[in-house]
Amino acid sequence: MGFFKFDWKTQRWNLIVALGAIIGGYIGANYLSNDIAVAINPETIDDLKTLGFTSAGSTYLPSELFDLSALTNVKSLILLSMGGLLVGFGARYAGGCTSGHAISGLSNLQLPSLIAVIGFFIGGLTMVHLIFPLLF
Repeated sequence: MGFFKFDWKTQRWNLIVALGAIIGGYIGANYLSNDIAVAINPETIDDLKTLGFTSAGSTYLPSELFDLSALTNVKSLILLSMGGLLVGFGARYAGGCTSGHAISGLSNLQLPSLIAVIGFFIGGLTMVHLIFPLLF
């Protein structure tokens, strides 16, 4: 049960980093972006539109996932909640995030980081090619 014990008082800086990431993302998206669309391959745009992403190629982020109206959709809420829980649990269970293992761990030639990165890639490929099409 020690896995879930975490001393937030000594790790307050984590909350400040998270808050800074949220504020920085907001400033970057609303005040530092020149173009509202991302240059995507036309074939990818067609594939996304067949999956139901009608805003593909015309907006920076798909409004079907990132618009405030997505929070009123039960399916989107469940997907966002489950994704957040799985990412948080996975980062804690793996002893670090994807970037930490891929950059720091692999540069230090740590075998656990190599195993974690392989798992991240397998999980990502499985999600994109098998699970994601079933959800949308």
